[in-house]
Amino acid sequence: MSNALSRRGFMAGWLAALSAGLRAKEPEDLSALTATEALAGLRRGDFTAERYAAALLRRCQAGAALNAFITLRPEQVLEAARECDRRRRAGAHVGPLHGLPIPIKDSVNTRDLPTTAGTPGLRHFQPAEDAPLVRTLRSAGAIVLGKTNLHELSYGYTSNNHAFGAVHNPYDAGHIPGGSSGGTGAAIAYRMAPLGIAEDTEGSIRVPAALCGIAGFRPTTGRYPTTGCVPITPLFDQLGPHARAVSDLLLFDTVVVGTRAPVLPARRASLKGVRLGVIRPFFYSGLDQEVERIANAALARLQNAGAELVEGDLPDLPRLIALVTDPIQNHDVKPSLTRYLARYHTGITFDELLAQMSPDVRAMIDPAITPGARDFVTDARYAEIVKVHWPALRALYRDYFARSGVAAIVFPATILPAPPIGEESMEVVVRGRRMPLDVAMSRNIAPGSTTGLPGLVLPAGLTSTGLPVALEFDGPSGSDRALLSLGLTLEATLGPIPPPGAARFSST
Repeated sequence: MSNALSRRGFMAGWLAALSAGLRAKEPEDLSALTATEALAGLRRGDFTAERYAAALLRRCQAGAALNAFITLRPEQVLEAARECDRRRRAGAHVGPLHGLPIPIKDSVNTRDLPTTAGTPGLRHFQPAEDAPLVRTLRSAGAIVLGKTNLHELSYGYTSNNHAFGAVHNPYDAGHIPGGSSGGTGAAIAYRMAPLGIAEDTEGSIRVPAALCGIAGFRPTTGRYPTTGCVPITPLFDQLGPHARAVSDLLLFDTVVVGTRAPVLPARRASLKGVRLGVIRPFFYSGLDQEVERIANAALARLQNAGAELVEGDLPDLPRLIALVTDPIQNHDVKPSLTRYLARYHTGITFDELLAQMSPDVRAMIDPAITPGARDFVTDARYAEIVKVHWPALRALYRDYFARSGVAAIVFPATILPAPPIGEESMEVVVRGRRMPLDVAMSRNIAPGSTTGLPGLVLPAGLTSTGLPVALEFDGPSGSDRALLSLGLTLEATLGPIPPPGAARFSST
């Protein structure tokens, strides 16, 4: 399961914890609590942090076949929870996340657990200090539950990691969970924790949220610190949360942003007066039939709840996305990784990292860093993109929001539901049209992250075969709190989807 903890080691560690007196049966619904509910229970004394952590660790054990974690050390988690209980009993000041275990994507630096980025060259890298975001969460009382599996170097949408093993979708183990933050998405969906850390350059928070049937939030770029995270490009990289409830996304935002986050009113009674943009020519074309069916039914629910659906178009969007999104990442990936490797004293160079990469990821990176290759971007071309085309893309969205008055643009997050594991190097067929899998995953999601907009993903329903489908809501830059507040009502209007079946991975 881990460079620090094999599957056999996990079981041994878990049995040792049980032998220490943690075999008492927990309430069946403890692992199903949202973060907000769990923290309230901890404050009231309904259960201890140790009991809660033990319940989540049992859930991790039950779902071990998902391969959601690269590193998970149960006794370390339990000891941190015991310390939380000691502090609370002693009357010490405790933070807003006191006693809450949070899984962290294994591309984010942690001082007490390795940060592998899912790549062989960093298998034994141990950062000297936490990333600023992790430090903030610990200061608020959170416990690091473990480091979650991901698509190697965050360079893909399947989380079929050839170095640490594939992550499996909790709704169907034969299907992908999305990527690159697939381990966090799978862990949250399977109730291993209520709140987790993911990272998004071109959809890596939102694709796993969509395919795993949970809520995901990519904030306005720069809202949360991304220092200490294995990078692709500083222009797009952004850390953010996965959760099963929008209230937990709001809690996360409040903790991380701190006093800059105003107190917002409770969920509004209806969507009356809310304008939502629907841009069919781009976001709704060529959808899988089941995605189209579920998306249209979800739009009808929003409209019946009072939302006004404002039809529109962004005719220059495909051209600008093609000019900006991939070229910026292709140009920045080598210098960004080189700086990270040196700054955090990883003991490995970029060339050494490249030499050890899994073949599938190296096949994507090589053409981006080789002069004259198909994806190589010269400095002169990059300067034009950053100075001309990228500002034009942001202006396109800025003008659209000002002109239309919509609170958010709504669209299906992905073109198709989660495909089977093993199709990541193949084309998929959607309505008779062949396309690369990465296009099916990224087409709708890429514009928001390229432009730097806040994006909220919410589950909208299940396909006839039981796979989640989601809507994304992209708001104007800087509208994060308003979008999350609106998300409370959107979530209630769309309604819940059934959780993944426990029998698929556990006999308990």
